[in-house]
Amino acid sequence: MAHFYLDESLVEPEGPGGVVALRGADARHAVTVARLRTGERVAIGDGAGLVVEGEVVQSDRDEVLLRAESIRHEPEPSPRLTLVQALAKGDRDELAVQAATELGVDGVQPWQSARSVSRWEGAKAEKGRARWQTIVREASKQAVRAHVPVVAPVTATASLARRIEQGAPTTLALVLDPLGTTALSALDAAALGEPAGVTEILLVVGPEGGITPEEFAALERAGARRVRLGATVLRTSTAGPAAIAVLSAALGRW
Repeated sequence: MAHFYLDESLVEPEGPGGVVALRGADARHAVTVARLRTGERVAIGDGAGLVVEGEVVQSDRDEVLLRAESIRHEPEPSPRLTLVQALAKGDRDELAVQAATELGVDGVQPWQSARSVSRWEGAKAEKGRARWQTIVREASKQAVRAHVPVVAPVTATASLARRIEQGAPTTLALVLDPLGTTALSALDAAALGEPAGVTEILLVVGPEGGITPEEFAALERAGARRVRLGATVLRTSTAGPAAIAVLSAALGRW
């Protein structure tokens, strides 16, 4: 498999044989760290579905030129999988975001839940979102993903509930709850996907201390459903990625 790099300013060549450029930090990393040289095969994506693969014809510190051999546009999956990840202490929320991206999540929504130890307030909110976006971008390269998920601004429970309510019936919100009566694995493609008119699945994951009864009530009033993964209780860093794996299998992505 060719090495994969991202350049959001990538310009699509007119066809095979055309030359495209990789610039910026990824170009410098490719040349100085990965030791990319002329004649090697690489793939470059713009993070929005365009992927160009071919042979390196020039390798400088600030620019790598690629002669295109194949050009493809990958459509976004439907329904979209969005991870609503509660802020958590340490790096547990970041681990969840990283793994979820590698596993195929299509969007990330930071959630300031009642029991979140970490607080994103003021300037820290944008700093935190930017850090998560960097994690998502790097994980996308690792997983060779044509689409880089977007990290939304942090949301509070009331705003999340409004989003769920306003998105109905095309938005399906699933809240992970170890005591939920419905198993996530019991939901098949017909219940999760386009046949049911669903265009987005919101997977809501609480923090270390769990989701409060008041939050469960607010989300359920908005139309969310409680679901459980299994008999064990997972950490906030692993619950979301595990659920995404289950959903990916149910939707036929895997």
